[in-house]
Amino acid sequence: QVQLVESGGGLVQAGGSLRLSCTASGRSFRSYAMGWFRQAPGKEREFVTGISWNGGSTYYADSVKGRFTISRDNAKNTVYLKMNSLKPEDTAVYYCAGGRQVAGNLPTGPYDYWGQGTQVTVSS
Repeated sequence: QVQLVESGGGLVQAGGSLRLSCTASGRSFRSYAMGWFRQAPGKEREFVTGISWNGGSTYYADSVKGRFTISRDNAKNTVYLKMNSLKPEDTAVYYCAGGRQVAGNLPTGPYDYWGQGTQVTVSS
């Protein structure tokens, strides 16, 4: 069993930056691909970005490409999401997720474990 805990959300003005962290319990973290998803009010959850188990592959949704960066530190069981040039439309609850069988399917998974989410609010 893997537990994921997100942190780093908050309120920021448009154009600002935030860094989210997701820390995993358990020793299997380094074998999991990791993803960040978000869900805005009244909308379905959407894929934001993902990273392979060793950090060698990443994938970004078009809406965040060039502004967001995903990274991971397997020694710390942590995956990060650095968000720059934030826009009001980035406002959402951000979730991290982990999956052992994701392989090259970072946008679709399957992701087996999910965190509880952290709120990101971008004011205009």
